[in-house]
Amino acid sequence: MGLVNWGRMGLADAGPGFRSTASGIAISMAGAAAIALGVPAAKAQQAAQPATGQQADRKKDDEKGAAEGTLLDKILVISRTGETAIQSLASASHVDQEQLERRMATTPNEMLLGVPGVTVQADARRVSSGINIRGLQDFGRVAVIVDGARQDFQRSDHGTQSTFYVDPELIKSVDVIRGPVANTYGSGAIGGVVFFDTKDADDFLKPEESWAASVTGRYETNGKGWTTSASGAYRFNENWDALGNIVYRDYGDYKNGGGDTVAGTGFDVLSGLLKTTIRPGENSELKLGWVGSSDGWTETSGGVPANDVDLKSNTFTARYNISDDAKSWLDLHINASYNKTVLDLTTLVPQNRFDPTTGLPVVLPAGSLSTFDVGTTGIDIWNTSRFETAGIAHELTYGGDWVGDDVETGGTTGGDSFYTPSGKRNVSGAYIQDKLTWEWLEVIAGLRYDSYSLKDSDHEASGDRLSPRITVGVSPFESAALAGLQFYGTYAESYRSPSLTETLISGNHPAGVTFPFLPNPNLKPETGKTVEFGVNYKQNDILEAGDALRLKAAYFNNNVEDYIDGVTLSAFDPTSGCPFGPGIPICFQYQNFAKAKINGFELESVYDAGWGYAGLSASIINGHTISYEGERADLASIPSSQVTAQLGLRFLEDKLTVGGEVQYNGKPKGNPVAKGYTLVNAFASYQATDNLKVDFRADNLFDVKYANPLNGSTTAVLYEPGITLKLAATMRFGG
Repeated sequence: MGLVNWGRMGLADAGPGFRSTASGIAISMAGAAAIALGVPAAKAQQAAQPATGQQADRKKDDEKGAAEGTLLDKILVISRTGETAIQSLASASHVDQEQLERRMATTPNEMLLGVPGVTVQADARRVSSGINIRGLQDFGRVAVIVDGARQDFQRSDHGTQSTFYVDPELIKSVDVIRGPVANTYGSGAIGGVVFFDTKDADDFLKPEESWAASVTGRYETNGKGWTTSASGAYRFNENWDALGNIVYRDYGDYKNGGGDTVAGTGFDVLSGLLKTTIRPGENSELKLGWVGSSDGWTETSGGVPANDVDLKSNTFTARYNISDDAKSWLDLHINASYNKTVLDLTTLVPQNRFDPTTGLPVVLPAGSLSTFDVGTTGIDIWNTSRFETAGIAHELTYGGDWVGDDVETGGTTGGDSFYTPSGKRNVSGAYIQDKLTWEWLEVIAGLRYDSYSLKDSDHEASGDRLSPRITVGVSPFESAALAGLQFYGTYAESYRSPSLTETLISGNHPAGVTFPFLPNPNLKPETGKTVEFGVNYKQNDILEAGDALRLKAAYFNNNVEDYIDGVTLSAFDPTSGCPFGPGIPICFQYQNFAKAKINGFELESVYDAGWGYAGLSASIINGHTISYEGERADLASIPSSQVTAQLGLRFLEDKLTVGGEVQYNGKPKGNPVAKGYTLVNAFASYQATDNLKVDFRADNLFDVKYANPLNGSTTAVLYEPGITLKLAATMRFGG
C-alpha cells in the first residue's frame, strides 16, 4: 500500500438518534435576527437577491416551455462548442447558482452534493479539498480549474495529496466532465475536469442598474461558525463592468454524529474576488480576475495540537474571446493564468524527525517552519470553426495549452516540507477535434498530442504521446415520445505524466515509524483507455404543460495502463533496491502497475414543473490494480457507491422553496472497515421582500455518525460533522 493509502478507514454507525434540535434552532433564529438587525435598510426601489432574477428567468422558461428550465439544459461553461449537459455526448454535469445558494455550502464537498461519480475528500482541514472522479484522484488525474486557472497545489501527507482552495460563496457555477473525453481541457485529466466559474457583475446587476450591493450573514450551529459576505458591482457603461466580493468565515471545531468534538477542525478564512469585464467590440470580451484566500487552522496528532498552518492562495486570470456570426470560422478563446499557493507549517510542540540527508534522528523544536510554495502558470488557446460539407455540419475545434509548475519547499532540517520535493514540471499539448452532425447521427473524432518534462537538481524525465477519441451518437426515433432519446458510444485515451512528488520524493519518514522514501525517475506516464456507452433523454410537457424531464446515464470501463501508486519494498528482498537502515526494514516508492481497471454506472435525472422539481442521481464504481506479475489488489481510491434523491416544492409565486435530500452511501468493495450510511438534509428559502432573502438548511438531520472511506489515517478515524443547522439572511440594494 502507498503512503496515501495507509490505514484508509471509513466507519459509519447511527448516532445516538436525532438529538433535540430545539436549542440549535433557537440559536439559529437568534443569529438570523442579529443578522437582519445588523444590516442597513435597502435603498433601491427594485432590489432582490440574485435568486429573484433566477426565479424570473425560470418563469420565462416556463412560458417558453421547460426546454431550458432544468440544470441539464444549462450551457456548460467548460464546453468548447456551446453544448448543454443534455446535448453532450459525454458524462457531463452542471451545478448552477440556485443550487449553490440552496446548499449554503461551506466547503467544496457541499457544492458537489449528488453529482454522480464525483467525491470530495477533505480531512480535518476542511478548507483544503481534493476531488475524486470515478476512483481517480491526486497528482493531476482530475484537473481542477478556477476561471481557467489550473489548481496544482500538492503536499505529501497521509490524506489527499492534491488540494485546492476556493470559497463556495465566490462561485457562480460548477461544470464537471467525467472521463478522458475531457482531454481537450488540458493534459493529464485522465479522470475528468471540474471547472469552477466565479461570479460576474453582469449576473449580479439588473439590466436597469448601474450599481448594486449585498450583505449576507450566516450562522451554523455545529462549530458555532459565522460567515459574512459582502458584494458590490458597478457598470461603468454598457461595455465595462466590475464586481468585488469579500467573504470571512470563522468556525470552531465541529462535533460528529456521536456528539464528540473533532479536534483540529476549526478554521478561519478570508477570501476575496475581483473581476472586471471589458467588451472592446460587439463580438469580443475580456475578463480579468483575481481570486484569493488567506486561511488558518490547527493540525492535530493523536488529538493534540501539533502544527499551526497559514495558507495564502492567489489566482490571477485573463480570458479573451472573440466570435462573429458573420464569420463562422471564428470563435477564438485565449486564456492566461497564474496561481500561487504558499503554505507555512509551524510546529507547536517538539517533534521527532529524521534528517533527510543523513537519515539520523533529530528533534524539530517548537516554532520550526516548513514552507510549501507552488506556482502554476497556464496558457490555453483554442478556436472553433463551423461549416458544412455535403450536408454535414462541422464544428472543428483546434488549439493548444501549456502548464508549468514551479515547486519550492524548505524549512528547518527534518521538517515536513522535505517530503514534497522541489522542482519544475512543464506539460503541454495540442489537439484537433471535429464534431460532425447529420440528421440523426453525430460523430466526434479527435486527436491530442501531449508532452512533459520535469527536473530537479539531480534528476530529469520527459515523454510524449498521441491520444485519440471517437464518439458516435444516434437519435433513431421520430415519434413525439422518443424523439428526445439519444444513444452514444465512446472510445477515448488520455495521458498523465508523473508528478514531481511521485518521481522525486526522498528522505526518511517522519516521527513514529522510520523508513526511507526512494525516488523513481524511471516512472512511466499513465495512459487511460476508456470505453463508455451512454443515453441522453429529454422530453417536455409530460404530465402538464411546461414541465420537463431530463436524464443521462452511462456505463464506463476505464483501463489505466502503467498506473502509478505507492508500494512498500522489503529490505530483505535483495532485488527491491531497499537498503537496510535505521528503523523497520522497508522502503516506500512510487511504482508503475500494469494497469488499474475501473468500471461503473452513472445516472443523473431531473423532473421540473411549475410546482417544484425532483431529481435522482446514482453512481456505482468498482476498481482494482493488476501488477506486472498479474497480482490483483483492490484500489483504495474507489469511493462509496451513492444514490441521491432530491425534492423541492415551490410556493407563494416561487418566493418560497422547501425541500430535502436523501443520500445513501454504500460500503466500497475491498474496504474491510467501511460501513454504509444514509444522510438526510432539509432546506427552505424565502424571498421575504424584494430586499430581504432568508435561507435555512439542516445537514445530517438525523445526526448519523459516519466517515468518508477515502479519508485515511494511521492513527484514528475522522468522523464527519453531525447535525448542522444553518440560517442566513441577505440584504441587496442597487440603483
